[in-house]
Order: sequence, then C-alpha cells, then structure tokens
Amino acid sequence: MENFLLFFAILLITSILLSKISDKFGIPSLIVFLGVGMLAGSDGLLGVNFDNQFIAQNVGMLALIFILYAGGLDTDFAAIKPIFGRGLMLATVGVVLTALAIAPIAKILLGFGWLEALLLGAIISSTDAAAVFAILRAKKISLKNNIAPLLELESGSNDPMAIFLTMSIIQMISLSTVPSAYEWFSSLIMQFGVGIAMGYVFGVMLPAIFNRLRLKSWGLYPVFSMAWILLLYTLCFKIGGNGYLAVYIAGIFINKKEFVHKKNLIGFHDGIAWAMQIVVFLTLGLLVFPSQLPSIALMAFVLALWLMFIARPLGVFASLLFSKFSLNDKLFISWVGLRGVVPIVLATYTYVDQIPNANIIFNIVFFMVMISIFTQGMSLSYAADKFKVKDEEEAQEPAKVKNSPILTYALRQHTIHFGSKLIGKNLAELELPADFLILLVKRKNEYIKPTGSTVFDDGDLLLVQCENHALYQETIKSFMA
Repeated sequence: MENFLLFFAILLITSILLSKISDKFGIPSLIVFLGVGMLAGSDGLLGVNFDNQFIAQNVGMLALIFILYAGGLDTDFAAIKPIFGRGLMLATVGVVLTALAIAPIAKILLGFGWLEALLLGAIISSTDAAAVFAILRAKKISLKNNIAPLLELESGSNDPMAIFLTMSIIQMISLSTVPSAYEWFSSLIMQFGVGIAMGYVFGVMLPAIFNRLRLKSWGLYPVFSMAWILLLYTLCFKIGGNGYLAVYIAGIFINKKEFVHKKNLIGFHDGIAWAMQIVVFLTLGLLVFPSQLPSIALMAFVLALWLMFIARPLGVFASLLFSKFSLNDKLFISWVGLRGVVPIVLATYTYVDQIPNANIIFNIVFFMVMISIFTQGMSLSYAADKFKVKDEEEAQEPAKVKNSPILTYALRQHTIHFGSKLIGKNLAELELPADFLILLVKRKNEYIKPTGSTVFDDGDLLLVQCENHALYQETIKSFMA
C-alpha cells in the first residue's frame, strides 16, 4: 500500500509541476496528464502494468460526477440565460449530428458495421469545457457576443447526451435489438426530464439547508455537499434519469443562490474537479499502450480532421442556423470543440461490455483526443484573432480610477429590535443587494466582522454602507423590519 501511495503521490506532483511549465508554452494541461500516465505505463519508462478497464471505467464515472458538478457551480445563470436555447440545441442536436457525420467515414475507413461506426461517433461527440476555459484563462482571452457562456453551457450539458447515445448504442449491440423511434425518444425524454427536475430540486434545496444547518466547522459543509451530489446522482440513476445532467443542473442552481461559505465551497469543488481530471487522465494514460497507436494513427488522424473540419461545423451551423451569431462566431465555435476526458472514459465502456473491436475504438478515440487537444488547444488564441471574436476592451487592463472618498451619509446604523424578521437568520440567507453592505456588528460591547454564516440577534447594532438612500430604506423595510 505504501508503495502505491508513493507512486501515486509522485505522479500527481509531477503532473502539476509539468502543467505549470506547459502553460508557458501554450500546451494544454490535459496533454501533460495523459503524457505522464503513458510514460508511467507498461510501454513507458516505469513499465507499470495496468490493464484493468473496469477500474478505469469506475474512476472515470466518479470523476465525471464531480467535474460536471464543479462545472455547474462555475456557471453563471444570468450569463447563460440569454443563450440557453441555443446552448441546448448545440448540446443535443449538435451532438447527434456530429455522431451521424462521423459514422459513414468510420465505416469506410475501419470496415465497421453501422452500429459500431455510430458508437464511435457517439463516443467522440462531446466537447470539454474545462480544457477550453483553462486555455482561455491561461492566455487571458476574453470573448465577445456571448460566445463564452454558449461554449460553457454546451460543454457542460452535452456530456449527458453523448453518454445517453453511447449507452443506447452499446445496448443495441449487446442485445442485438434496435428500439423503435418511440421507445428511443421516450427513454431520452425520461432521462433528461427526470435529470433536469431532480437537479433543480436538489440545487434549490442545498443553499436553503446550508443557511439553516448551523454546523460548527465550515469543513463539514464541503463533505455534506459531496454526499449530497452523490445522493442526487444515485437516486436519479435509480429512478431512470440522467444522473450526470442532474448534477450539472444542481450546480447551476446552487451557484444562483447565496449561502454560507459559498466562496469556500466553490473553491473546494474546483480543486476536487482538478484532482479528478488529473487522476482520470493518469489512469487512462496508464491504460493505453503507446506501441499500439502507430497501427491506427493514420485512420485516427483522418477521422480527427473529419471531426474538426466537417462533423463539428455541421453540428454547430445546423444548431445555430437561425441565431444572431455571425459567420465568424460560428466558425470559432466550430473550432473550439475540444475533446477531453469524456470520450476516453466512454471508450472504456466498450471493453467492459465486450463490444467487438473495443481495442481499436479505444485507441482511435484516445488518438483523436490527443490530436484535438494539440491542434485546437494550441491554436485557440490564433483562432480568436483570426475570426475577430476577442473582446479587446475587456481584455485590456482597466484604467486606474481615482477613488472617490467614502461619504459620511453612506454609513448608517441600524438596531435590530425584538420581533424583527432578521433575528435567527444569517447574512447569506438574506441575499441582500450588492450595494447594501453590512460592515460591522456590535453585540454586547463586542465588535463582530460579519461573514455569510453570521447569525443576527436581538439588540445587534449594524454598521451599514449604502449610498443610495432609497435603496437603504427599501432594504431595511424588506429585510430587517
């Protein structure tokens, strides 16, 4: 056990340190994680023999839960609201069209049957939001015309569709039966309907629970959050819904509300998501045999080019046909359809379910993901310049503005009296306006710096900053009377 922990710790630290170096050269971190895993694998320098596809699949499934949850927590509902419909079109119709466009060329190149060719298309159809936005943040690229929230919504919500398609086709191959169109659409509506509904309910409930839970240690809140999201995924799966969609939707609605320790919780889950990405890519890197890749390299390269220049643009242009996005916007959106962790995880399902040509499918998907991350990932900044989608004003350093003095009338005092609705509630629970700040609480001659978990009591004297008198009066009346 100690040897395993030592080996695992060294791999993690090596991956993180190398990702720091790769950022300077514009190389996506995911490539680094895969590379470290491959170097440590059976064909690599360390020669670690790992060929357990079942473990790799389970590691990938668990990782996806927390990656999608963190993606939801990082999604601003107000930002995605204007493009919600278009994002869902990309995440559903776009995925289906991409899979259908891949199938014919896969059948011709690989000699697959139609179901196997469609399976390859379904596996490779989802995009990776984490890879895109990691590169955008590293290069400090800001996008205009609501492109960023569209890509964010698409990448977070198209994984469930790709998973649904993949599992449906695997079932067809395993059972040698093809469901009717009615059965297929019924299953789709059931999975997505239950997933969205349960995600919304759990997402609304968690902030309310946290604001009333009053736990002594803030460290228990992330533990509760992890258990809550695992409960959601499991229950949704048991009922017949799409658990991955549910956890993503839950994350969006949790972020929409204010609650105690919100900032710390989101930061915690961001760290968990990074850890999961590193672990799953290391695992998948260990699973692959680099010596087997040259035999499929040419076919994988052709398929990758077809995906980037034909299949992906077809899905994007069809999904955004009547949208207000310009031609350049659509071309850029087409180009940033990076493939990442989900396709490789889905490819492991072919091993576990004993699908014919499972090894070929896995190696081709692995190679296609590597090509996608290298070519599209490293050219993201160039593409943003080429298609003129950079938001230059936002990207510029903000001009230094001379601070105006804090006006004395902006600082006000308010005493909480017996019977106030404020008594027993915490600061996060109130969801106060952004311009209404409680700076200090005086309680029995003690001064308290308020946080989201601060619970107000009878007799508390509040120091409030609010320059707008009308807003101050309205807030006092609504929240503190």
